[in-house]
Amino acid sequence: MTPGNNGASTPEDDDPFGYLYADGQANGAQPPSGGYGYPNSVNRVRAVGTRQYGQQASYGQAPQQQSAPGRPNAHYAAPETLPGGAPTAQQQVPGGGGGGRGGRGPNTKGLLIGAIAVVAAVVIGIGVAMLGGEKDQSNTDDQAGTTPTQSQNAKPSPSPSKGGQSEVELPKTDAKALRLGPGVSTASDFKGAKADGGVYVTGFNHVGATVTWTVDGIKKAGTYRLYVNYGVPGVDANATVVVNGEANSKPLSMANFGNTPKGDWEQGWKNTWANVNLTKGTNTIELACNEGNQCDAVIDQLYLTGKDG
Repeated sequence: MTPGNNGASTPEDDDPFGYLYADGQANGAQPPSGGYGYPNSVNRVRAVGTRQYGQQASYGQAPQQQSAPGRPNAHYAAPETLPGGAPTAQQQVPGGGGGGRGGRGPNTKGLLIGAIAVVAAVVIGIGVAMLGGEKDQSNTDDQAGTTPTQSQNAKPSPSPSKGGQSEVELPKTDAKALRLGPGVSTASDFKGAKADGGVYVTGFNHVGATVTWTVDGIKKAGTYRLYVNYGVPGVDANATVVVNGEANSKPLSMANFGNTPKGDWEQGWKNTWANVNLTKGTNTIELACNEGNQCDAVIDQLYLTGKDG
């Protein structure tokens, strides 16, 4: 700087790299003549676009050679185009497969085959899992099928009812404790009766015949099941059930279950049942031979089942 030009007004306006720009050059900025204190740093800073590869360049000079039409300018060529530069995408790297058509691009065919193989493996795995689940389900069904059903005469185990009630022993009676109607009596002529002494009710095979059971001690009103042990001589029979003076609409079946030979009383002992609605306390249950009934049967025992209490 001279006494007539004191430089920038402030230190930050004194730009040491002003020679790199057009306005700096217009103001007379010159590149430094020496380095900046670093080894081999002499003349390392150049104006933008003036670097030349493979030769020593002078600052402020334009390129000396023009490239041929269609060929890149050596002064602005990418490093990979110079000797020792990195290979371009169009150059084949030694040892590489090139991939794709003409050695260009990735190996898309190999990637496609790999993707198809992965999808196939997943599909196969899902199929195997589904077959295994069906097999397990089949085994479960087979195990469940081995349990007896109602048609196989499996006896259900007693289970508590609502409110914690369970099936309890209810009253029972036999021929000697029944009140007999007109023309009805007891006998023990043929074997097979379960009543005490083998006694059974006979003479029930005419209209107007009745046997009555007075049931005491019913703790709770509800529906109970009345069982009757009876015997028939190889023929079907039925009777009317009357509870507390009210007849059931459906007759009590005393059929010849098992088809025992006709006239064979000793082989004709059977068991039947009907639902009856009882009140709390004392009830009367009557078996009657009414019009329309077929009453050629003998009667052994009567008893109740159900939930009481």
